[in-house]
Amino acid sequence: MVEQPRETTHAVCAGDARALPLSDDSVDLVVTSPPYPMIEQWDDLFAALDPAVGDSLDAGEGREAFERMHAALDAAWDEVARVLVDGGIACVNVGDATRSVGGRFRLYPNHTRVSEAFRERGFDQLPGVLWRKPTNSPTKFMGSGTLPPNAYVTLEHEHVLVFRNGSRRSFPPRDDDRYEAAYLWEERNRWFSESWTDLRGAGQELDDGPRERSAAYPVELPYRLVNMYSVYGDRVLDPFWGTGTTTLAAMLAARDSVGVERDRAFVGAFPDRLAGLPVRSVERGRRRLDAHRSFLADRSEPPGYDADHYDFRVVTRNERSFRLYAARDVDPVAGGYRVTHDPLEGEP
Repeated sequence: MVEQPRETTHAVCAGDARALPLSDDSVDLVVTSPPYPMIEQWDDLFAALDPAVGDSLDAGEGREAFERMHAALDAAWDEVARVLVDGGIACVNVGDATRSVGGRFRLYPNHTRVSEAFRERGFDQLPGVLWRKPTNSPTKFMGSGTLPPNAYVTLEHEHVLVFRNGSRRSFPPRDDDRYEAAYLWEERNRWFSESWTDLRGAGQELDDGPRERSAAYPVELPYRLVNMYSVYGDRVLDPFWGTGTTTLAAMLAARDSVGVERDRAFVGAFPDRLAGLPVRSVERGRRRLDAHRSFLADRSEPPGYDADHYDFRVVTRNERSFRLYAARDVDPVAGGYRVTHDPLEGEP
């Protein structure tokens, strides 16, 4: 039997997250990382959205500036609530900020404020993830260093906040798209842990974009989230698209995607990040298969089920239809890209 390829579409457009060019209930998953309020890198952006932000900072009113910045983001969360299907998941990566404003140093808890915004819009908050962000900084201490009591803990993690829009999604019995999208037992145990400390070096072969300027997360982070919270045939949205890392993750995971980005320069630079995507897609898939074989080799006894598409066994019945797809062709089309994915074979 000839195995059928999958086709995915990936729309990319310049626009405003507060006015998404999408119809109601048109995306199944949101994976995004907004600009972080009270991080100096984003001051000019927030001041452009609301000039009162700059006035508050100039006046040394840190708490007022913090709230005004989040008020600018709230309109984007309104749009997420509008376009996300009932039961759809929103994953928001955000870091807290520490800063001296008006001569006072304090923590600005962005993750708490974003959580409040989603709850106010009727979302249910689910357990999220803390991930340790790699840093090459030679100094870790803030404040007076080794003298008590005025040194401060260094923030070395960010939050992946997870929200569900309404009730749990329902699927037809034995839905092929859902069962083929199963993750493996050991992946489930690792990915659904409350802390991720292994993102450095975890399949970051596509992380060569302008991350310093964009503050992009590593591609492994949205790749995991796309696999955790969507099925084949789903559409993934990133309303704060940046350098397109979420779109890369969706391409690697064989899901449709749409990205919206204010900075046209990022949209124009994205084709450079697609170089070699098919080869890297195969490599990533084979790493997952090889990791499962290593997992099996370390078990004292083999699992009880044969995989339908690969020459190994799996732990649970739900994993039997597990199947990966590798990108073969990436073609520009009007408004974005079309990717053809072939089923990934078990052997090279």
